[in-house]
Amino acid sequence: MEDYILNDHNKEEFPPAHTAEHLLNQTMQRLFGCERSYNAHIERKKSKMSFHLDRKPTRQEEKEIERQMQQLIADDLPVTFEFVTRDSLPEGVSLDRLPQDASDTIRLVRIGDYDVCPCIGRHVRSTAQIGRFEMLGTNWDEQERSFRVRFKIV
Repeated sequence: MEDYILNDHNKEEFPPAHTAEHLLNQTMQRLFGCERSYNAHIERKKSKMSFHLDRKPTRQEEKEIERQMQQLIADDLPVTFEFVTRDSLPEGVSLDRLPQDASDTIRLVRIGDYDVCPCIGRHVRSTAQIGRFEMLGTNWDEQERSFRVRFKIV
């Protein structure tokens, strides 16, 4: 198969951290019923992602986020790609965050049966290649109802 450039992309992701971003998004959705992160800075040295939540997570819930992330990495889930058209998206996959001029063909990234979302970034082949997820800390902004997770991949 030839390589097609579906949509131009100006980022050069660090694949382990970028794949962990997908896992953390889905983990937060499952634990707190929230949307995917509204603000993410994913870097090689450290990353941060912010989520709108209805309440501040407890310390036990923060530990559970980290535990689930480490388990998902250990589970060595396959990371696969598929191409679909806008009108044949799987249920629950949103195009809200794609640019207006995104192509009609969309690349979906699947991580096992755990997560699927549109993405054109670089990823590892399986979650065991991520390394170790270390939560560096969290912040809660009561006024914004915003929970920020800071982490690094080792």
